[in-house]
Amino acid sequence: MAKKNPHLNPENFRDSLATVQDDGKRNWVYPKKVKGLFYKYRTYLSWLLLAILFAGPFIKVDGRPWLLFNIFERKFIIFGAVFWPQDTYLLIFLLLIFFLFVILFTVVFGRVFCGWACPQTLFMEMVFRKIEYWIEGDANQQRALNNAPWNSEKIIKKGGKTLIFALISLMIGHLVMAYLIGVDQVIEVVTQPPSAHMAGFIGLIAFSGIFMFVFSWFREQACLVVCPYGRLQGVLLDDNSINVMYDFVRGEPRGPIRKTKLEEEPKGDCVDCNLCVQVCPTGIDIRNGIQMECVNCTACIDACDEVMEKVDRPKGLIRYASNNSIKKGFQKLITGRVKAYSVILLILVGAFIALISTREPINGTVTRFPGMTFQEREDGRVSNLYEITLINKTFEPQKVVLEPLAEGMDLEVVGDTHWTLEPQSKFEGRFFLVRNQSDVKVNQEEVHLKLSAEGEEYGDIKTNFMAPVNK
Repeated sequence: MAKKNPHLNPENFRDSLATVQDDGKRNWVYPKKVKGLFYKYRTYLSWLLLAILFAGPFIKVDGRPWLLFNIFERKFIIFGAVFWPQDTYLLIFLLLIFFLFVILFTVVFGRVFCGWACPQTLFMEMVFRKIEYWIEGDANQQRALNNAPWNSEKIIKKGGKTLIFALISLMIGHLVMAYLIGVDQVIEVVTQPPSAHMAGFIGLIAFSGIFMFVFSWFREQACLVVCPYGRLQGVLLDDNSINVMYDFVRGEPRGPIRKTKLEEEPKGDCVDCNLCVQVCPTGIDIRNGIQMECVNCTACIDACDEVMEKVDRPKGLIRYASNNSIKKGFQKLITGRVKAYSVILLILVGAFIALISTREPINGTVTRFPGMTFQEREDGRVSNLYEITLINKTFEPQKVVLEPLAEGMDLEVVGDTHWTLEPQSKFEGRFFLVRNQSDVKVNQEEVHLKLSAEGEEYGDIKTNFMAPVNK
């Protein structure tokens, strides 16, 4: 039998977690099935977002993935645009823009993203939880089933649920791998023996196992313990931020409706039914105010509105509101903080647009061949061996030429003398820089190489040429 939820006591609710019992053991949350307007719209939105999420890896533009986050090869494709390691500064700008947008959005609208669009909430509440309701029933039925001895009914229900959860986790694992390495590579991994793609096979099993663990057991702990977003509320939210809020002005003092007894003192609209607590997926009491554990899922709004309808009182006792709108009766969205964040966000977006519009379509990086300095030749010349990495960011094949700008220096390509780059591809090659020993003036000379493709110059690349000084 689970111990009493400490969050029901408004005096000590911040001293402990709703999901932890007094003895330190986990207090399993059995949220009651919810229905209502917000839940209906959240369900519709979840169908749309999940469809986009699962379709993402399959969408291609001119044969290329629309989205790819290949951290293994450090190649990222975002909305059809390719970003290579040489574009790290662009990715940093993109991340800064994303984080600042999240901050700005949170300052104004609180954690609405968590309740409506976060993948953790989408899968947990709109996929796995619905399956659990379908197989095991509502909260009380689930609790009774877990406390019941192992019989044929429990084995069938628990086994069936576990099997379905495992299959969905496998699908999500394959989806994540498709975003990381591409759909074509995932198809190769699953259609060939594991020994042929051991790394890919291990990745699929690992991701699937992680998702199975999260959605079948870890659940709301991912939001309470792992995700840092909830903890940011303490520094991001203020009295003007919109959140799922309990109208304490209208609701207090709370108390049940007693039709047969004359009330000695007036009561607020809250009838203290505790349904808002029973439907909460993180087990909190929203009437205690803004809490880190609240993910703004609106379950408490739907539950409270249903009760208010039954007792013939206005809806909205729990609603989207700010502390000021409830306490003082006015709402101010555009504050000084919002203006400051907006200006910084616009500056970053402008800088990102300028950088991406001026980046070179052909990029090259030259490094000395590791473990080698110089080689003296029989004809009186000296050479250095280099490695070059070329990246074609255009959508057309490019024939690349590299020329030394130093007088008296020659370039000899190792292997194929023509460097032709396929569209949106990376090429690695080797070459020698050679000059007469008699022309060497310093042990280490800075050399500039001109990079050009199809007659268009793309700047110069700097490197060093090492050789013994001619005496």
